Amino acid sequence: MPDPEAAAPATPTDRLRAALLRPSRRQLVAAVLLALLGFGAVTQVRLTGVDDDYTGLREQELIDLLDGLAGTRQRTEAEIDRLEEVASGLRDDSTKRQTAIDQADDEVDSLNILAGLVPVTGPGLRVRITEDDGRMRLASLLDTIQELRTVGAEAIAVNGTARVVAQTSFAETNGGFEIDGERVEGPYVIEAIGEPSVLAGAITFSLGPRKQLEDDGATVEVEERRTIDIEAVVQRDQPSYAVPDQGQ
Repeated sequence: MPDPEAAAPATPTDRLRAALLRPSRRQLVAAVLLALLGFGAVTQVRLTGVDDDYTGLREQELIDLLDGLAGTRQRTEAEIDRLEEVASGLRDDSTKRQTAIDQADDEVDSLNILAGLVPVTGPGLRVRITEDDGRMRLASLLDTIQELRTVGAEAIAVNGTARVVAQTSFAETNGGFEIDGERVEGPYVIEAIGEPSVLAGAITFSLGPRKQLEDDGATVEVEERRTIDIEAVVQRDQPSYAVPDQGQ
């Protein structure tokens, strides 16, 4: 005998619940189509909102607008190129100015060294002259210093107190010499800064200064050194009357 409950017709609520819990293939396809349709509608609305500013323009107006944007871009690129060229020129001028300053500083340093106005250090030669059987002649001292200058000595000092430069004066006195008014006595130590081997060759070559000094009765010791410090400097004369011209 059939079940009365099973034979009873399904209510609308029962049919909705059954559709949600067990959707058919047709219902699934319909749901996917509705989702795609909704996505397309949203996208179209957004695009329409973006393009609202241009939808009312005519073709020629759009062309003019594009031409204006292109011109603006060209002017901007030209201005960028100009500014980069100006910046490059400023960098070049700054580099040239700094190079000139560096060269001037180097020249000042070189002139100060050659004029004997600053202490110096560097590789060089030390010559010790000891008077044993006689007295060193002034001519022998001058020849020794001149030979060192000839081969490129950049700085010379005698006994650590007298700096020798191009204008240095020498005079013979009782028991010694005066170098720019500075009295020096034996044993005499001549220090020179330059290439050690070259300076040594200028003293020790045949019939050179060492032979001449030995003929004077002196003992000569030549020592090449990796570092020599010359502290003696020439005192710069201060002008009493002359002043720089205001126009210079």
